[in-house]
Amino acid sequence: MAREPGPSVRLKLTLSYAGFLMLASLLLLAVVWAFLLRYVPTEATQTIGGFVPGRDDLIRAFAPRAAWALLFLLVFGLVGGWFLAGRMLVPLDRITAATRRAAEGSLSHRIALEGRADEFRELADSFDAMLAQLEAHVAEQQRFAANASHELRTPLAITQTLLDVARSDPERDPEELVERLRIVNARAIELTEALLLLSRSDQRSFHREAVDLSLLVEEATETLLPLAEQRGVSIDTSGEVAPTFGSSALLLQLTTNLVHNAIVHNQPHTGTVQVSTAVEPGAAVLRVENTGSILSPAQVATLTEPFQRGAERIRTHDTGVGLGLAIVQSITRAHDGILTLTPRATGGLIAEVRLPAANL
Repeated sequence: MAREPGPSVRLKLTLSYAGFLMLASLLLLAVVWAFLLRYVPTEATQTIGGFVPGRDDLIRAFAPRAAWALLFLLVFGLVGGWFLAGRMLVPLDRITAATRRAAEGSLSHRIALEGRADEFRELADSFDAMLAQLEAHVAEQQRFAANASHELRTPLAITQTLLDVARSDPERDPEELVERLRIVNARAIELTEALLLLSRSDQRSFHREAVDLSLLVEEATETLLPLAEQRGVSIDTSGEVAPTFGSSALLLQLTTNLVHNAIVHNQPHTGTVQVSTAVEPGAAVLRVENTGSILSPAQVATLTEPFQRGAERIRTHDTGVGLGLAIVQSITRAHDGILTLTPRATGGLIAEVRLPAANL
């Protein structure tokens, strides 16, 4: 917002330096008066060797010179204070310039203030760290928007193609067209809901309450049991009551996504999924382990990025929209937790979510 112009910080510091210098000079004169001149007789005193000047004589002789000295100290304080203030505020000028460049959209610039640690350098380092986080966040958002646009365009393009084929071939079976359109539309709805859920968890716009992770595991595995039976994957649940604080709906989505990911990225007919909960000092732990193909650490590191589906980008409807683990990561962060993904030596993945513990 617009502000009225005022004196600069450099001018304020200059006046402060000069003011303190003048105050110190006046205090020095006061000390001279209090501890020296007050004990000198008012009138001159005659001695054997001549006359000793009195207090009035000393004041008449000293006052003009003291006034000139004060005037010199005032000018010296203003000039020296202006110079010193300018030297002290050089880091602030660099920080201000970097702030303006950031406001114009340049997030790659860094202050990189040199020298030993002080208040200005701590401020510059904090500002550089903030710029780095903002730059990474903006790059992530841009990449996410590009991927989301691409993913949303796919079902729309398929729908357009199906409609064009149906219009050019009036004899085509309408039931087949309707079924294929239903599948494509369901995928578009699923993707849109996943994007909305991801946005909601990123904004942390949810009510926190006491939640038991073990109950969420039971609900999620019961919901996904038909899918597991269809794929021939067995699910084994174990553990204890694991209380935490957060959104029951979001944490249920987190659990469901982990179990769903473990089922679909598994060995058909022989795969297994192990889901367990535990309580450790200060943390409620959810662990989902599944068999499957061998994953490298480099592949695992990208699994929480949006629209990544294991080693390859799978296009089947059953494997979801590629936001499962991205949503898990976002929900975990929103609950001040930690998500750890570890590849199994024999193939598959271990996903562990650690959330702050709570007493139910």
